[in-house]
Amino acid sequence: MSYTLRIRRPIGWIKGRLRGITQLLPIAVACTVFAAVGVCQDLDDPTAWQSKLRFHAVSAYGPAAILGSAAYVGLLQEVDFPREWGQGGVGYGRRLGSTLAYSGLRNTLSFGLDTTLHQDPRYDRSTDTGFWRRTKHAFRRTILTRTDSGGETFATWRFGSAYAANFISNEWYPDRVNTVKLGLTEGTTQIGFDVLANIGSEFWPDFKKKILRRKP
Repeated sequence: MSYTLRIRRPIGWIKGRLRGITQLLPIAVACTVFAAVGVCQDLDDPTAWQSKLRFHAVSAYGPAAILGSAAYVGLLQEVDFPREWGQGGVGYGRRLGSTLAYSGLRNTLSFGLDTTLHQDPRYDRSTDTGFWRRTKHAFRRTILTRTDSGGETFATWRFGSAYAANFISNEWYPDRVNTVKLGLTEGTTQIGFDVLANIGSEFWPDFKKKILRRKP
């Protein structure tokens, strides 16, 4: 009898966690998409470092970015990661502080890279028509980026900042989870979020127009 209870409790806990993740994941994804849409894509002078600095400042700490971070922290709180930080307000505060610090770190690295390498961090919408062609463009713009001169090159600013920021920010994680594997996993996950953000930037303006047209 006691053996059965010991087995059931972990299973119930796992089911509860999965339900929480299922509920929070769409919210986190939606906030990520809207955070990207909320970033100003039309810079006064996209080649000027001042414009790029403003772009990354909004990307890190604009209202939509803060909302996205809060939703993501809710997901971390639900899965209790890392568990050494505990639950409740203290645990949430630690996770939120860590996430906001990561966001600032990543955008600082992005700014340094795209300014030095003369890369354009803005997303340019596709000139093609059709869902799949435009989605393909969103994927392409995740891997390749425009240059200040109008060309195209590997998005060093995106990949470099994603992986470097995760490895650096993991230094304040507990030693148990501060591993190379975690850094690679989180960096790759961030690139995946960037794909979703680009898709949002690609299609949201059209969706917004349709919503406005339906209003009386």
